[in-house]
Amino acid sequence: MTSSFFVTADWLAEHYADDDIQVLDARMLPPGQEKTRDILAEYRAGHLPDAPFFDIEALSDHASPYPHMLPRTEAFAVAMRELGISSEKHLVVYDEGNLFSAPRAWWMLRQFGVESVSILAGGLKGWREAGFALATGEVTLPEAEFEASFDPAVVKRVTEVMVISHEGGAQIVDARAANRFNGEVDEPRPGLHRGHIPGSLNVPWNELVENGELKSPEALKAIFQRQGVKLNEPVVASCGSGVTAVVLILALNSLGVEDVTLYDGSWGEWGSRDDLPIATR
Repeated sequence: MTSSFFVTADWLAEHYADDDIQVLDARMLPPGQEKTRDILAEYRAGHLPDAPFFDIEALSDHASPYPHMLPRTEAFAVAMRELGISSEKHLVVYDEGNLFSAPRAWWMLRQFGVESVSILAGGLKGWREAGFALATGEVTLPEAEFEASFDPAVVKRVTEVMVISHEGGAQIVDARAANRFNGEVDEPRPGLHRGHIPGSLNVPWNELVENGELKSPEALKAIFQRQGVKLNEPVVASCGSGVTAVVLILALNSLGVEDVTLYDGSWGEWGSRDDLPIATR
C-alpha cells in the first residue's frame, strides 16, 4: 500500500459485501489499440462481480473535438445514476492492472463530488493473481442517487496554459513518454504535431508505477526531483489526452502536493493547433 488512495485485493474481498462499497471497472485502451482489441468484449469476458463498466470514452464530452474532455456536470450525474452508481458510497475503481486509466476515473469521480474513491492496487491482474472470482456478461444495476458538483478551477484551459508557458506561475508537467515529449516520434493520434509545450517538464507516467500501484514515496520524490519538478510549487499536469496526466496528479497528491490542476485538452488540443508555440528537446 502506497497510501490511502489505494485498497488491496485482500481488503476489497473482505469488504465486498459491505453495503457502502461499490466497484467500477474503468479499463480503457491506450491510443492505437482500438483496431486490435475490443475493450467491451474483454469486460464482458471477465470483470469483478457486480462492477459496471465506467466507460471513460463514452463519459467524455463528445461535443468537443478533443479526446476525453470532461462532460458537463449534469450529464455525468445522469450517466452515473443510469449505471447504478451512488455518490454516497465508497467507490473502488480498477483497470487492467497497469494504473493507466483507473486514476482518470478516480479523479473524475472526486471532481464531480464523490467523497470516498479508492483505486484497487494491482487492478484486474492483481485480483486474478490473488485467486478471487470474476464474473462475466453485462452488469445491470437499479438506478442510484448521484448528486454531482464541480469546481471549474481544477481544470486549466488552453488560454491559461499559454500564459503559464510564457510567463510562469506554475510548472507544466507532461506525462507522455520522453520520445513523444522530445518530438522524436509521431503521436499515436493522427494529425498532431510533434513536441511539447514550451517550458514544460517531462515525467513519463509509467515511471511512477510499479505492479499496478504507485512506487514508494521516496522513489516518487526522487523521480520528480530528477525531472526538475518542485513539490512546493503549483503544477499543471498534461499528457496526450488528459488520462495519464492524472497518474501525475495521483502521485503528487499522495506526496501531499495539493496545488495540482489538469490541462484537460493536453497535447490532443495543443498539438492539433498551428497557432501555438511548440518546443522539442
